[in-house]
Amino acid sequence: MGVEAVAATGGGGGGVEAQKKNRIQVSNTKKPLFFYVNLAKRYIQQHNEVELSALGMAITTVVTIAEILKNNELAIEKKVLTSTVGMKDENKGRVVLKAKIEIVLGKSEKFDLLMNASNVATETDPKDKE
Repeated sequence: MGVEAVAATGGGGGGVEAQKKNRIQVSNTKKPLFFYVNLAKRYIQQHNEVELSALGMAITTVVTIAEILKNNELAIEKKVLTSTVGMKDENKGRVVLKAKIEIVLGKSEKFDLLMNASNVATETDPKDKE
């Protein structure tokens, strides 16, 4: 049972730049879950798709973000890629293999309708609570 280290390559130079604009690299220690959910919504709105990626323990966070967006009918799953990457361990000075996931989500047909309804609800909510 061999493990293969895969380097992410974007093909042409221009393709990599365009891809980075709608890419979110998720960490499970730096930001709260809904920070990433809201950021992903904004990226989908601007670019019609978002690429979520994570290494190791943050993979569960990426899957959760993707499921929230799909279950709320804001996004559709376009592509899921898994791989293993070699990372240099600063403490031990050796290469450690880490799991990596990349999930590409596209804009759903209902996205604009749901986002507009959400914005209207947010604007009227505080008045209803008085």
